[in-house]
Amino acid sequence: MNKKLNTALFIVGATLANMILIFIFLVLLILLTGVLFPEPSPGFAQILVLLVFFLSLGLSFLVYHRVMKLLSRKIDMDAYFHPVFRPRRKK
Repeated sequence: MNKKLNTALFIVGATLANMILIFIFLVLLILLTGVLFPEPSPGFAQILVLLVFFLSLGLSFLVYHRVMKLLSRKIDMDAYFHPVFRPRRKK
């Protein structure tokens, strides 16, 4: 496999992993919210759903960021992956 294919597969895999993380955190936080607030009022429930959604996004970002940091320390990314963004050339 070449570097471009490795990069494309890595991006697809990392995106799927991030989506799975978001889903896991969303389900866990909804279950936790259901235990902590068994029957909230409708207005408060809407706020809780928004809070749970944004909290799951934030938590998945933090976990994803930590895992990518760990992988970049262990693996030389430049040897296996093509750069996605190239620096601009000065004229």
